[in-house]
Amino acid sequence: MAKWTAFPHANADYVYDATALKKHWARLHAGDAEPLPKADAVLAAWALFHAGEFQKAFDAGLKAGGAGLTVANKAQCIYANYLETSEKTKLAMFMEAAERAEALQAAEPKNPNAWYWQAYALGRYGQGISVVKALSQGLGSKVKHALETTIKLAPRHADAHIALGSFHAEVIDKVGKLMGRTQGADTATGLKMHKEAIKLNPDSAIAMIECANGLVMLEGDKKMKEAEKLYAEAAACRPLDAMERLDVEMAKAELED
Repeated sequence: MAKWTAFPHANADYVYDATALKKHWARLHAGDAEPLPKADAVLAAWALFHAGEFQKAFDAGLKAGGAGLTVANKAQCIYANYLETSEKTKLAMFMEAAERAEALQAAEPKNPNAWYWQAYALGRYGQGISVVKALSQGLGSKVKHALETTIKLAPRHADAHIALGSFHAEVIDKVGKLMGRTQGADTATGLKMHKEAIKLNPDSAIAMIECANGLVMLEGDKKMKEAEKLYAEAAACRPLDAMERLDVEMAKAELED
């Protein structure tokens, strides 16, 4: 496998030993509602993920198997979304993660993150090939079903609320409200999901960013001031791991544009 691009920031603040990781687990996983793993190998893989060692976390997660597959899927998806520069490689990574998550669903149908990472990966893949093209291939209904299943299995899964809100916003933004209805997308649900995500995980920069994006997509320029306020709040968040740092840096970049 080709060497992945390194995490581009100092990561000393994001290095956790097993004891520290257990102590901060609830806050670090407020977004994905992942339970504290029982296996030491899986916990070690998560420590690599939080430190921004995404390729090592991916390898360690695959090697651990079971609950480690969720670490592998998250590491691959977050890396592909934020750091991979080749569009072709990025899309291939998303499809690989989606297929791995779907296989995990078959083995563990009640595992919320088996559904979530399929939805996330397919959603990002769809954005990469164009939302309209993705909808024509039937990916929209797959993403929506997987996210709704995630929330049914884990009602406090903040990241699934973010992604479902973004699904409604993206579809309506790209094909309009009338066509959006044929995909099960509507404005009220999109706005509600984003607000619920912030309520569930108030320290989440990505929840604020996606809520801001959703407001503008669903309600237009009249919500620009509110969106800018959310970006500013996201940029001011204190990141507890590498992924959160990437979110905060994205918010800062958005404010500078």
